[in-house]
Parts: sequence; C-alpha cells; structure tokens
Amino acid sequence: MAGTPPSVRDTFSGKFGVIAAAAGSAIGLGNIWRFPYVAGENGGAAFLLIYVAFVVLLGIPVMMSEFLIGRNAQRNAVGSFRKLAPRKPWFLVGMLGVAAAFIILAFYAVVAGWTLSYLFDSARYLVQPAKYGFAEMSTEQLRSYFQEGYDTFLAGTWKPILTFLAMMGLTIAIVFAGVRDGIEKYAKILMPILLLILLVLVIRGVTMDGAREGIQFLFKPDFSLINGSAILVALGQAFFSLSVGMGTLITYGSYIQKNDNLANTAVSVAFADTLVAVIAGLAIFPAVFTFGISPDSGQGLVYITLPIIFQKMAFGSFWAMLFFLLLCVAALTSTISMLEVVVAYFAEELNWSRKKAIWIAGSSIGLLGLVVTMSWGPLAHVTLGDLNIFGIFDASPAYYLPLGGFFIVIYVGWFFERDKSKAELSSNGKFPIPYYPFFIFLVRYLAPIAIALVFLNVVGLIKF
Repeated sequence: MAGTPPSVRDTFSGKFGVIAAAAGSAIGLGNIWRFPYVAGENGGAAFLLIYVAFVVLLGIPVMMSEFLIGRNAQRNAVGSFRKLAPRKPWFLVGMLGVAAAFIILAFYAVVAGWTLSYLFDSARYLVQPAKYGFAEMSTEQLRSYFQEGYDTFLAGTWKPILTFLAMMGLTIAIVFAGVRDGIEKYAKILMPILLLILLVLVIRGVTMDGAREGIQFLFKPDFSLINGSAILVALGQAFFSLSVGMGTLITYGSYIQKNDNLANTAVSVAFADTLVAVIAGLAIFPAVFTFGISPDSGQGLVYITLPIIFQKMAFGSFWAMLFFLLLCVAALTSTISMLEVVVAYFAEELNWSRKKAIWIAGSSIGLLGLVVTMSWGPLAHVTLGDLNIFGIFDASPAYYLPLGGFFIVIYVGWFFERDKSKAELSSNGKFPIPYYPFFIFLVRYLAPIAIALVFLNVVGLIKF
C-alpha cells in the first residue's frame, strides 16, 4: 500500500550523529561560497550581526518546527503531513519540499562539480608549477587566465558532465549505505575534516599582511552600509543556509530518537552552521584585503578572485587545493541530505525498496542535472528572459524555500496540537521547555511575517 512506512526504520545512533548529519545538511556552499560574497556586498560586520539575529529568532524556530513534524510522524516530508493531518491538503507542503530538493540538487551538484574541477586543477598546478608560471603574472594577467578558464570550463561539454557525475556518484554511494551506516557515518568523518581544513586556512589568513583590515571588515560593524535590501538578503541567507523549507530537516527529524533534545539539537546545528560561515569569512577576507581585491566581487569571489589570490601567496597552489577540497566536502554533506529527501519519499510513499528508490531518484536527478551542465554549452541558446537554464534553476530556491518554510511554521503555530508539540519538544517530559510560549509566538507571528516579506521581495511585489 502506498504511504506505508517500512516495518523497521533506520535512525541516527545518537546526538552527535544527528548534529553531524543535520549540520552537514546546513553547512554547504551557502556558507563557504555564498556567505562571504553576500557579506562583502552588504556591509560585512553589520550584515553579519543582522544575519545572526535572524538565525536565532527565525532559523532555529523553523528548524525546530521541521524536527517536530518529522520526529512526531516518523515519516518522510510528505508522509509526515499525511499522518498528522489526514484527508487535508497539508501533504502538499511536503510535496513542495520533495520537489525543491529534487530541483535544487540537480543544479547544486553541478556547482559542486565545479569545485571538484578546481580541486583537480589546483593539484595539477601544485605538481607542475614550472609549467604555469603564475609567479610572473600580474593581477590582471591572472584574472584574465582564470576568467578564461572559468568561461571555457562552463562552455565545455564533457568536463562539466564528468565532474557533475562524479559528485552525484559519491552522493548516491553514501545514501545507498543507509541512514546510520551511510549518512551519519560519513557526516561524522566529513564534518571534522571540513572544520580542520577551515581552521588551517584561517590560521594562514590571519597571519597575512591585510589580516587586520579583513578582520575589521568582518567584525567591526558600519550600519550606514545597511538598507532594507541588505536586511532581506540577510534573512534570505539565514533561511537558505540552514536548509529549512525543503523537507530535509523533516526527513532527518524522523530519524532522531525520541530521547534526544530537539531544541538543543537545533541550536547546535544553527551554531555550527553560523560558525562555519564566520570562519569562512576569516579565511577569505584577510587574503582579499592583503592583495587589494574588492570584497564585493560577487559570485566570482570563489571561482575567479580567490584563485588569483592563492597564486599570489607562497605555496599558493597548495592553499588553493586545500580550499577547493573544503568546498567539495561542504557540498557533499549537503547533496547527501537533498537526495535523502527524495529517496525517503519514493521508498515510503510509493512503497519501493530503498535500493530501487535510490537508483531511480539518483538517475532522474542526474538526467536533469546533465541538462543544467549544458547551460553555457550545447544548450546556451535556451533562455527565459535574461536567465539561461542554470540561472532558472539557481533562482528556484528563492521561491521554494520561503514558501515551504511559511507553510511549515503556519502548520506548527496554528494547526499542530499543543499537547503533541509540547510532548515532542520535551521528549515526553524528559527536558524542561520554559521557552515554549516564546517559540509559539515566533512560529505563529514573527516567522510567517518575516518569511512572507522575503518571498514578496523575491517575486517583486515589494522593494526596499
């Protein structure tokens, strides 16, 4: 029967496994690739403070709401709403989450493939330094070299496809091993590696000549740089970074054991996610200021500007290789969680075996991703307004995630039985929940209004 969960459901083994997996889902390219450049474009330290405030006041309550739904129902994103609100259309919120994970993974794995390509190139530069002669190049020559390489890579056919397939293959292999022996096991390995690489890069960054200026940019706020647009960008970044609104945390919540403290878990995941974003800024901005690069270089900060910086540093190819390894690890921890959302839905709602669900989900997302890889090559002529295929997919989270998050907090704040939510948050009385009235206030009133503002700004109905 469709919608029937398997008789024995896999779970995370304990608190560390939950935090590692959920933090791995949240910590990705949004922290290390996107956060530095949006912070650079929107005022640095002042933006950071607003971002942290949104994580605390909105990100954590929305995350707790998703955990609540998943653990109480013990189902996937769609099945959870079907169980908790039978014969009502709330399951469509879960469907939106599954669709979002499916579509976002198709382009996210493409970007992750770019990092894999840069990792290979950095290793090649390290092994054959004499061949490339970066030390003799001026900044403009380096910029031209990496811009040309970036454009050539995107416009190619086989290299983007191969790197995308490699990233999807790694993702499928880990999810194939299961929740505890795959997702949790590799999250416990990958997350410490990610933090270690970041710390090494930070140590290198803060010892550079421009470290003081870079640190001040990140930690000394100038609120004159903040406007309404920057505030909404900070809110959107907090939302995107924490992976809320697309069913990932409902799915992961369903694997959390009943004796784990959901509030502590949500706070730990949000803290780890924010910490990584800040540390990434510490690793990047000192180098940016040391070599006189503008911190508001946009999306090219990672793929064009940073390679220039690395090649101006002693042992630059080594630091570049380490950085792009970091990006690969961060991307992989996120692609795993997105694929699991789709796999859990296929397995439980369509009553497929997990093996069948993984192969069908992985191959169908892979086919869609192959189309995205050709956005600058064979399919460059396919556009919607000013957007190519990749641009269309890249814009999708700004629509899906706020919508999903909005309906999730509306459901928890107004329709989820209070006795059930109190029992779930307290683990049936095991943990005190003095914050409960504040939590309900946030998910009933503040979170829906803030999320609605983000969505209305995205669709162009309001502008600041």
